[in-house]
Amino acid sequence: MPTKPPSPRERLLETAGRLFYSEGIHTVPVDRLVTQAEVTRATFYRHFPTKEDLVVAYLRATDARLRAAVEAAVAEAESDQGVSALLDLIGEVTCSAGFRGCHFINAAAEYPNASDPVREAIAEHRAWFQETVTELAAKAGHPDPDHAGRVLVLLHDGALSSAGLDDPEAVRVTVRRAGRDLLGLPD
Repeated sequence: MPTKPPSPRERLLETAGRLFYSEGIHTVPVDRLVTQAEVTRATFYRHFPTKEDLVVAYLRATDARLRAAVEAAVAEAESDQGVSALLDLIGEVTCSAGFRGCHFINAAAEYPNASDPVREAIAEHRAWFQETVTELAAKAGHPDPDHAGRVLVLLHDGALSSAGLDDPEAVRVTVRRAGRDLLGLPD
C-alpha cells in the first residue's frame, strides 16, 4: 500500500526540526524554511502565522517524540528499574550521530524572556520531565524522591550539555553511574 506523502504542515515541521536543531532557530530564515519544505510563503503563514508559532510547534512535536521514547523505555523495564532505563536512553541519545545537545536548552538560549510562548513550551516539557523522574525515583524506593528527581534533571541537563563538549561515551557512562549511585541501584 503506498504511503501518503507528508502534508505541507508536516514538511514544514520536519524541515524546521532539522534546521533549527542543526543550525539554531534564529539563524534560519522563513525563506529558507519555505524553500526546503517546498511550500509557498502563503502556505507557511496559513499553518504558522509567525515563525515563533512554528518554533512552538517544533518544540511540542519534539516533546511528544521524547515522551513516547521515555514511556517506551520505561515500559520495558521492571517498576524499580525505570530510572536505569531512562539513564540508558539518555546515554544512547548523547552518543547518537548528529547529537547537538538538548532541543529545549538550545531553544531557551535563543529565547531569554520567560513569558515568551517558546519558553512556555520549554517549561511544560521540563515540568513533565521533572514529574516523570520524580515518579521513577519514588518507584525505585528513594527516601526523598523530590530531591532525587531534581538531581536526575540536573544529571540529564548536564549530560545533554557535556556530550557535545566532552567524550560522549564517558558522559554516557558517568550519567548512568551517577544516577544509579543516587538511587542506590546495583550496576
